[in-house]
Amino acid sequence: MGNKTAAKPAGVEEGARALSHGQLGHGALTSLEDPQAVEALWGVPIKAVAAGNWHSAAVSSGGDLYMWGWNESGQLGLPSRGLEEEKRRGNGSGNDDQPMNTDEKSQTDVFISIQAFPALVDIANMSEISRISCGSRHTAAVTSAGDLYTWGWGQYGQLGHGTEHSTDEPTPVDYFSSHSLSVKDVVCGSWNTFVSVVPKETSSVLTETHPGLLN
Repeated sequence: MGNKTAAKPAGVEEGARALSHGQLGHGALTSLEDPQAVEALWGVPIKAVAAGNWHSAAVSSGGDLYMWGWNESGQLGLPSRGLEEEKRRGNGSGNDDQPMNTDEKSQTDVFISIQAFPALVDIANMSEISRISCGSRHTAAVTSAGDLYTWGWGQYGQLGHGTEHSTDEPTPVDYFSSHSLSVKDVVCGSWNTFVSVVPKETSSVLTETHPGLLN
């Protein structure tokens, strides 16, 4: 008997892992044995997808970022109740030196523990995303401008911000821009992060080697 292949629209991601934190993106916390299209992304051309231990991410052809799954450590880039509780306890994430008004936070923030459908993550001042990678409980994204953003659990320094703080806000890794390096790719391990970089071209280099380019 011949094999039958079912066609699916371009860019629609599929999930078939037996997981229960919403990382399949189907809106439920049940497991699936067979691949199933993620209907929330139906018709959205997808150019990149990544999966961590309990969360998933996809980047559209236009550079938009969608994330879903478990948000215990802020790895979705959405407000995390787990991080908020760690801040209140003053331990666990290294954020004990960051004062906050807990009454104000509890009144204004809507916390996301599990995001069972893909959510569009709006990152201020970020250009289009070209690369995405998920660790166990952290996420890293490379922009078309060569900048690296990371967020999620940072207790082992995997976010690259020079601290062991965790964060639910996508934050630029300033080390590379301060050293005139452009990030081309990123890969997250469970508790670490690897990047590929090249030197940034500067106006002075262009002036010296190709004077006519700046005229």
